Amino acid sequence: MKPSRKPSTNPGGWKNLFARFRRPPLTDDLWGAAVDATPYARHLSAADLQRLRALATDFLHAKTFEGAAGLQVTETMRALIALRACIPVLNLGLDWYDGWAGIVLYPADFRVPEEYEDEVGVVHRGQSDLCGQSLAQGPMVLSWQAVEHAPAPDQDLVIHECAHKLDTLNGPADGFPPLPAGVGAAPWTRDFTAAFADLRQAVEAGHETRLDPYAAEHPAEFFAVASETFFTRPSILREDYPAVYRQLSLFYRQEPLATP
Repeated sequence: MKPSRKPSTNPGGWKNLFARFRRPPLTDDLWGAAVDATPYARHLSAADLQRLRALATDFLHAKTFEGAAGLQVTETMRALIALRACIPVLNLGLDWYDGWAGIVLYPADFRVPEEYEDEVGVVHRGQSDLCGQSLAQGPMVLSWQAVEHAPAPDQDLVIHECAHKLDTLNGPADGFPPLPAGVGAAPWTRDFTAAFADLRQAVEAGHETRLDPYAAEHPAEFFAVASETFFTRPSILREDYPAVYRQLSLFYRQEPLATP
């Protein structure tokens, strides 16, 4: 079991409360455009949307944005990413995103060096094309193309990479983030292990799965894919892996299928 490092579970805390008196919220135009571009956010209650707007405002003051490969980062881009990044921590608080500050945006997929050791111990070096990357203590790197145009309705790159950030709060990404009060380590391990094994067996057998098969790559990817599906297409997760849906509902302190 990974050592626990639990951030505050006060959604905002006194620090953010005082900050909000000093910071004007996102403008109506920017906020409206971000909500319109995020279908699953439109199902939140008016009160939750108001809290989300305040949290996104704080997020934008806490994080820096940098364009790469010639991309000019606009306020519209910043607002959209802030909204999507804050949905997972809406009832947890921005403390869960402490420890990293930068967001780097590429126009499209970006290339990173890759090194791995094969089964006989030979080290191979090369390059890999990615649409997103989150390293512990490092920046979150995103392809704007993948953020703006998700390959499928159940995919959301920002939530996916934010889930990796949560996962690495207590060590290497392995699908076992620090668990808030009320979420048991044993049930979490049991339910995620069983679901991951089931999905991996289905993918290896060549079966079509409703959950993105990329989740079968590694327990960390299963947690990240399950997290994005939990918010974007919660019915898929509840119908195919109800135990995982239940654990994520406890973890994120949200019930997407119960929102109006």
